[in-house]
Amino acid sequence: MLFEGQCLFVKRLDSGVAELNFNRSDLPINKLDLKTLSEFKEAITALDADTSIKGLLLTSAKKDFIVGADITEFIGWFGLPESEFATRLLDVHKVFAMLEDFPFPTVSAINGVALGGGFELPLSTDYRIMTTQGRVGLPEINLGIFPGWGGSFRLPRLIGLDNAFKWIATGKAQRPKDALKEGGVDAVVEPDKLYEAGIKLLERCMAGELDYKARREEKRNGIKLNKLEQLMSFETARGMILGKAGPHYPAPKIMLNTMQKHANLHRDEAMIIEVNGFVKAAKTDVAINLVGLFLNDQALKRQASKLTKIATKVKTAAVLGAGVMGGGIAYQSALKGTPIIMKDINDEALALGMKEAKKLLAKRVKRGIMTEDVMMDTLSRINTTLTYGDVANANIVVEAVVENVNIKKSVLSELEDVVSEDTILASNTSTISITELATATKHPERVCGMHFFNPVPLMPLVEVIRGEKSSDESIATTVAYALAIGKKPIVVNDCPGFMVNRVLFPYLNAFEKLVNDGADFLHIDKVMEDFGWPMGPAYLLDVVGLDVACHGSAVMAEGFPDRMKIDFNSATEALFKAKRLGQKTGGGYYRYEPDRRGKPQKKKDDEAIALVNKTSNAIRQADEFSDEEIIERMMLSLCLEVVRCLEDNIVDSPESADMSLIWGIGFPPFRGGALRYIDSIGAKDFVTMAETYSDLGDAYKVPKLLADMASSDLSFFGGES
Repeated sequence: MLFEGQCLFVKRLDSGVAELNFNRSDLPINKLDLKTLSEFKEAITALDADTSIKGLLLTSAKKDFIVGADITEFIGWFGLPESEFATRLLDVHKVFAMLEDFPFPTVSAINGVALGGGFELPLSTDYRIMTTQGRVGLPEINLGIFPGWGGSFRLPRLIGLDNAFKWIATGKAQRPKDALKEGGVDAVVEPDKLYEAGIKLLERCMAGELDYKARREEKRNGIKLNKLEQLMSFETARGMILGKAGPHYPAPKIMLNTMQKHANLHRDEAMIIEVNGFVKAAKTDVAINLVGLFLNDQALKRQASKLTKIATKVKTAAVLGAGVMGGGIAYQSALKGTPIIMKDINDEALALGMKEAKKLLAKRVKRGIMTEDVMMDTLSRINTTLTYGDVANANIVVEAVVENVNIKKSVLSELEDVVSEDTILASNTSTISITELATATKHPERVCGMHFFNPVPLMPLVEVIRGEKSSDESIATTVAYALAIGKKPIVVNDCPGFMVNRVLFPYLNAFEKLVNDGADFLHIDKVMEDFGWPMGPAYLLDVVGLDVACHGSAVMAEGFPDRMKIDFNSATEALFKAKRLGQKTGGGYYRYEPDRRGKPQKKKDDEAIALVNKTSNAIRQADEFSDEEIIERMMLSLCLEVVRCLEDNIVDSPESADMSLIWGIGFPPFRGGALRYIDSIGAKDFVTMAETYSDLGDAYKVPKLLADMASSDLSFFGGES
């Protein structure tokens, strides 16, 4: 054994080849944390000193090669002085360069996943082989940074600028056939052939059949495009990438500028340019916020995993109500492998639900990510029925009938008499109390909420709502089912609107109040979209449906009359009474016309503007409402309610609160969530801001939790602010 540590070992083989095997002894995965990097440096130094080595094969004893760098450790580097941060990055670069400069050929045998730093390391070897079941890629852009250990200069020299832009700017993991076609890897083999293929490739290099040294030089020197070709490539990429990223995400721009600076430089100069660019990106607030979201996500995954230890495996599910929502739930369950029964009271509804599922699957076939055979197999996991008896053996039944408390109670009561005593009864209600619904059953302990968001396939969040008598086993099984069908569950306690809708309606009410005071709803939409929301509040109301919004508003007003009851003329109510329900009727705050693909496009509508103006009790002219005031009034109402949810134990942590909004209503990710947004302003300044709007009512009243934090100079994430 040439080297042996806790994370990897190096052994000599009979042929003169050495194998460097990543095998973390204390973890189920390999990752590039500080411990692994330290041992890797020792191993590379030992290999460099051994003149008998003729070739090196990098392998992994785990399911995946290396899943990436350990961001939980490296986030500490982000706060270092720039020079120290850069030095630490360069230290890693130098070890990768030693690997790249060995006087013998090197091959990476990539099993499973190799992402981020876990793929940048193989880029330092001469050749890469991956398995048919693997994935490789550089996802750093999703954290507000970009590859910082050689990926930004090695990858374009291997696969060309345009392909490298695509890989880095999207952050997507590449499938084997694409990675091979574009040159990111040199061969793709079945998993059981990987080791043998790696050895054979080294033997060919050692025999002189392959010129590994020439291949190496391609990576160490500049891009093989003339200056005009480079300019065209960078300008095209700049227009496409920056246009898609928008103004709030600085990493893509820094990445492009960095890649352009080092495009014609030798590796040793390029690594310095890359490090400087990486440090610049990592020092932005956006990077800190996006990394924070990643860490939140990891924390919630661990929490869910711990919770599901007492869960019952869901072998068969059922959904009651077969409309677009029911069809979406059935599609999602079947797609991820859990058979599901869709039940309704008439064949027409069942046909609509199956049509929705087929439409969603057909889109996957059209995009080339599913074959027709797989589509048919998926559809076979969806069965339909008109009778309760056919759902008797389901482990969980998701009730998704009309949002009416009496109808839902009746359905749950009838259902309980049919299913087994272990079946979980989960309501997909968006606002109705789970505790209240459970009163219609003999066993309220097996009733909980399972609130999906529309459209089901696109929205990751599922709120799992704990009623007063919901058992731990019921919650655990529902969480496990949500995870099994590819959703992100967050457990919340019961209250009107639960977490997301409870927070959303004060935001919408703030919009209503601004409009009533004389602000232009078109201006409000633009300001909030510029702030980072995917759509402004008026547009959002149209998409949700003004009828749905009015119903939800009434429920929330009953639950929280002190701060959610609208005591002025509501523009949304006026539009609803005029039968303008939003996108589904072709008109709400906006007019909607289908484009060439049939998707509704919003247009300014004079009739809507006239109706809204009639409801206004304008106290000021529209142009007197500054962008700053609009943002403050809108965001204060939302953020203060998030704090109240935390204070009332509706959610159990700041991480759960922020991720609910990111996953559920599209809170701007680059701002990190509502509570991180408060942190960014500072608790004291946020309280002061709220106090300036105290005359607008209790929605702007500062919760005790936040007031106490302000007086102690604390933050939600990171202690002192």
